[in-house]
Amino acid sequence: MSLAVGMAPRPRRRRRRAARLFFLLIFLLVAVFGGIYWFFVLRASTEHVQPYDGDHNVIVYEGSRTKASYLLESDQILLPFEFLKEQIDPAIFWDEPTKSVIVTTKDKVLRMESGEVVAHLNKQPVNLQVPVKEVNGTRYVPLDPLEKLYAYSFERKEDTEVLIVEKEGYEIQQASVITDEEKQKVRVGASHRTPIVAEVGAGENVDILGKEEDYYHVLTASGIAGFLPVKSVEFTNVRKVALDHPQDSQPYTVWKPDGKKINLTWEHVVNRNPNIAAIGPMPGVNVVSPTWFEMKDAEGTLLNKADPAYVKWAHQRGYKVWGLVTNGFNPDWTKSVLSSFDKRDKVIAQIIHYAHMYDLDGINIDFENVYLEEKEKLVQFVREMTPYLHQQGLTVSIDVTIKSNAKTWSMFLDRRALAQVVDYMAVMTYDEHWAASPKAGSVASLPWVESGLQGVLEEVPHEKLLLGVPFYTRLWTEAKQADGKIKVSSKALSMTRAQEWIKERKLTPKLDEASGQNYVEYKDPKDGNVYKMWLEDVSSMQKRIDIVNKYDLAGVASWRRGFEVPEIWQAIEEGLTSEKSTQKSS
Repeated sequence: MSLAVGMAPRPRRRRRRAARLFFLLIFLLVAVFGGIYWFFVLRASTEHVQPYDGDHNVIVYEGSRTKASYLLESDQILLPFEFLKEQIDPAIFWDEPTKSVIVTTKDKVLRMESGEVVAHLNKQPVNLQVPVKEVNGTRYVPLDPLEKLYAYSFERKEDTEVLIVEKEGYEIQQASVITDEEKQKVRVGASHRTPIVAEVGAGENVDILGKEEDYYHVLTASGIAGFLPVKSVEFTNVRKVALDHPQDSQPYTVWKPDGKKINLTWEHVVNRNPNIAAIGPMPGVNVVSPTWFEMKDAEGTLLNKADPAYVKWAHQRGYKVWGLVTNGFNPDWTKSVLSSFDKRDKVIAQIIHYAHMYDLDGINIDFENVYLEEKEKLVQFVREMTPYLHQQGLTVSIDVTIKSNAKTWSMFLDRRALAQVVDYMAVMTYDEHWAASPKAGSVASLPWVESGLQGVLEEVPHEKLLLGVPFYTRLWTEAKQADGKIKVSSKALSMTRAQEWIKERKLTPKLDEASGQNYVEYKDPKDGNVYKMWLEDVSSMQKRIDIVNKYDLAGVASWRRGFEVPEIWQAIEEGLTSEKSTQKSS
């Protein structure tokens, strides 16, 4: 009994020791894991790293680093051609045959040849400090002449060698740095555990590029991108890029007929110009476009059929004269000419010369049957030509087809890009069924015209579009062959000749609902041939002008003078000057 009482305290002492050891272990674990947490989680990084991974000559475009870098040679900045094309000017052009960079604006054409320190701006020599050059497979372009052409700010930061590029009108929120310390640390990531990439003092301005959790993504005044705590900055003002541009002494203004729509008619000149004395009144017409200039070889020589007497006659009647330039519909000649700056320039020089010589008011470009691979070069040709024509006060227009999958007829036309350059675009909404069509049909049914126009309007502003209308129809012959098959053929008839053909056979046209046109059909009792015609007349023309007004187009262009009946002019004029048309235009 006494032994049991004497032995009782030992288990309690062991339990107390175990409790002390347990609490000591907990304390040690807390201390260890707390130290680890402080070291890896709470401890701010003191590591400093180079901005942009130590890369030099970095280009920052509107707050974002680009993959490109610039060259610095003789204190002159040279920019990579691909950077310029991707970020600044999609239209900048490399002309491989002449190893030249071509820059075009609304009123300027700048040509810089590789290795040459003399460039040409609108054909006038301009001295360069450094030429276009290639380094390690990258083509570089001197910045100096570009600054005068592009609405962009280019600022090189001496301390960091960063080039800041910003477009005119670019807006960015700015903030002022707040700190109790000597410097606030800018980090590479949105965390205090990330390395330091720069330091900024109190009151320094930074651009606010975005926000991640409790950090702002910023760009310092030295062009270094990084992150600052939200609490370390205070928003100030919105910075907007504004540039000083020298004003043109006489800026080009697109010609528009006073209070009217354009009423153009093409004058088809093959060998000789028309007898102007025999041309009757054309009420409402304000532009004539004679087919005077045609490419005649692979070197870009233009065949000239212009007639000063025709120009004088047209001006006396109050018509503007837009000389038409065609590629002769020869795809190989066209490819040769478009392929080289020197050949394009040769054609342009001739156009400028003839426009001045004959006192023209505009130029109408009609390139057809062009290889698909020349699509970009055709646009470049128009870009290089237009500033010179505008300099002479000439209106520039081009003829296009509706969209289709025909490569050399439609797909080679970059309508959107061309519309950004020219003043007007005539969409040739005819030849739905062409001369050698295997099936008889309308030259331009009204639903087909409207559908095709809608497709073009997806890429071209309505105020630049002229609706092409036909003054001709086709007389179709369906002849049954010995084998029972039907052979289809056609010939084009003027409106007058079509009416005569109908009268000779005592036919009465009837409205064809599908085409929206009057239609006649005749079976010859002698040979059994079936003849069909979808007529172009006052009725069909009025419906076409309704389309012009419906979509508020710039006007109408008719192919061609001489195929019409006299009353057509009155129908067009009345339609274009109707109350509906006037309300749309205003």
